[in-house]
Amino acid sequence: MTTPQTDTYHLLGNLLQFHARSPDTGGAYCLVEALTAPGAGAPPNRHPSDDEAFYVLDGTFEFMINGETIPASSGSFVKVPNGGVHAFKNVGQTPGRLLIINSPGKAHDGFFSEAGDPMPPGTRELPPPSGAPDIPRVLEIGKRNGLEFLLPA
Repeated sequence: MTTPQTDTYHLLGNLLQFHARSPDTGGAYCLVEALTAPGAGAPPNRHPSDDEAFYVLDGTFEFMINGETIPASSGSFVKVPNGGVHAFKNVGQTPGRLLIINSPGKAHDGFFSEAGDPMPPGTRELPPPSGAPDIPRVLEIGKRNGLEFLLPA
């Protein structure tokens, strides 16, 4: 793997900043801070190779885990069962912030870095909307990295 040129990526209304990548932790986990625009989040997905948990730093989110809706606000911790179908959305009126931990993290390291638009290192503000994402590209990159997106037919 080549050395990343940035620590920050924009993807689907989320500004994702790596605090630790899987190789930095001896393959144990990756730690990402997400700044999520109102109404944005992650569509339903699953990944049997990475455990995932979220800690809400700021804002109001709604998580869906295996069909159950879970409201979450500042200070909430949400754990996704390994391989569980899950999604999240910022249901507040302002950007929200999450800490996301994935273990061992290799799938998310690859997916966020490859599918996201690289931003200058340390970017802390969401960029302006730039049009619709290339969903087939995101789905293919997800598949290549072990993430399956479950979009409506």
